[in-house]
Amino acid sequence: MYEAVQVAPDGESDAGRVVQTAARMGYDGVVIRARDGTPDYDALRDATAIDVVDGVEVVAADPERASGAVGGRRPDHTLLCVRGGTDRLNRFAVENERVDVLTRPMADEGDVNHVLCNRAAENGVRIEFDLGPVLRSTGGPRVQALRDLRKLRELVADAGAPFVVSANPSSRLQLRAPRELVALGEVVGFDPDTVRTGLREWGELAARNRHRRSESFIEPGVERGPYEEDA
Repeated sequence: MYEAVQVAPDGESDAGRVVQTAARMGYDGVVIRARDGTPDYDALRDATAIDVVDGVEVVAADPERASGAVGGRRPDHTLLCVRGGTDRLNRFAVENERVDVLTRPMADEGDVNHVLCNRAAENGVRIEFDLGPVLRSTGGPRVQALRDLRKLRELVADAGAPFVVSANPSSRLQLRAPRELVALGEVVGFDPDTVRTGLREWGELAARNRHRRSESFIEPGVERGPYEEDA
């Protein structure tokens, strides 16, 4: 299972500490949601013996700016996420096949409906179940975060949309072990296997995209392979 984290300078902890902590907690890999940072991914993999995925999270004020960032950063990263939080950004992300994950769709003024979930299913854009607000808020905001997660769970299930699960940590102290996230998911109303599937999906996405960027890949279902010349 994988977790998707933010590291310094985007988060509060350096990449080495975050990845080491994730390895001790039993994760198979970590997706770095970089915006400004450029960690040494090969060194991190060698030091911890778990997979470290170079990702980027596009954070923009509107779809026009997000579009430019997606076009510029897509070729350079294994995983590309777009942070939602407004209806326009959520729609932009799920309608764009170059986007792997729509993150934080219910944050701020954001909302999701059946139409957006159906578009996500059609375009293969994963919708993030962000458990972070439930873990790190109290009172009214926590109650609202629980409602949002339950609503999103129902919409995603009805549409058959793909999804990922994350606690969205910005420091090693905010990391939670997979079993803790599974337990939290049960409290929210998620089936344990659903949470595990969402945590694994980060790794599945990374493997798919790495393959697509390889020299053997031409297009889905078509690849270069070894062949013998006629004598």
